[in-house]
Amino acid sequence: MFDFALNENQRMIAQMIRDFGAKEITPFRKEWDDNSHFPIDVFKKLGELGLMGVLVPTEYGGSGFGYFEYVTAIAELAKLDPSVGLSMAAHNSLCTGHIMMFGTEEQKRKYLPKLATCEWLGAWGLTEPNTGSDAGNMRTVAKKDGEYYVINGAKNFITHGYSGDVAVVIARTGEVGDSHGMTAFIVERGTPGFKGGRKEDKLGMRASETAEIIFEDCRIHESQVLGEVGEGFIQSMKILDGGRISIAALSLGIAEGALEAAIQYSKERHQFNKPISSFQGISFKLADMATQVEAASLLTFKAADLKNKGQKVTLAGAKAKLYASEVAVSVANEAVQIFGGYGFTKDYPVEKYYRDAKLCTIGEGTSEIQKLVISREVLK
Repeated sequence: MFDFALNENQRMIAQMIRDFGAKEITPFRKEWDDNSHFPIDVFKKLGELGLMGVLVPTEYGGSGFGYFEYVTAIAELAKLDPSVGLSMAAHNSLCTGHIMMFGTEEQKRKYLPKLATCEWLGAWGLTEPNTGSDAGNMRTVAKKDGEYYVINGAKNFITHGYSGDVAVVIARTGEVGDSHGMTAFIVERGTPGFKGGRKEDKLGMRASETAEIIFEDCRIHESQVLGEVGEGFIQSMKILDGGRISIAALSLGIAEGALEAAIQYSKERHQFNKPISSFQGISFKLADMATQVEAASLLTFKAADLKNKGQKVTLAGAKAKLYASEVAVSVANEAVQIFGGYGFTKDYPVEKYYRDAKLCTIGEGTSEIQKLVISREVLK
């Protein structure tokens, strides 16, 4: 079993993020949210702090930490602004993580140092307009032409799809529906035929950029293939196993932030000459919320522990992601209720937690897909 106490690195990272966030995130989060502004300068600064390459080995310019530190970093950022936590997680676990796991030594040395410092911002493209959970039917096609592949198609709901400097993209190189008919490519911004498309106007996570990426006769040299041709989908499933721990951590941070806000408000808000925390209707809500948050934390750190040990995390990651994301929605909902009318205004942070939390039950596999993964694993 793993140690439940935060290690020294986790405590250091948490304090660093709180200090950074008080100056660089919290004062601006409402403005970013209102205007769907993607604060790319903040991510450059997070790169300087080592948070955009948490898991990248030091030999490639990263921080060289494990998944306990990574989960802590995402959760602490999510308390401040879930949008920032989401973008940090997507950059680390998807684009950077894919190159780290499946790249050649040459590819790692070329891209990881730039990604770890956020000199380059990363994107990852699997989802398409007509293929969400049904990734095997993707329509983005890469056709071989000598030493090059010519890619045509589009991806949507891509974090950093417009502003990303480098993207790992999955395209079909074989037959529709063949799990060994897709290949991963590294595509740099500025490559002819590769561009960002429409940015999404979203319910929540509005300061995290979500956009289309479009390919029109985009020529990619075969040296930009990640891993083996035809293994892109298989690779993606392994990346998502780890990525789900990221979303569990993001969910955990949202839930913790909402709970902390609700506890504080319940002590300060008086009705009938007493703090509302003294009323059983409120205190029992807080008891349920606190229990759910701790259970979500245990599931998330268990998955992180398995990942640190190099063990399979398909089941643990899916359980953590499923439970923590649903808890984030539930706890944020109850926090709004505890705040009453004020919870429905933008003067307090709980309405933002409420809006942001919902994505966690959708992104990187819906709750329904997590149940499919879990049931398949337990029925083996």
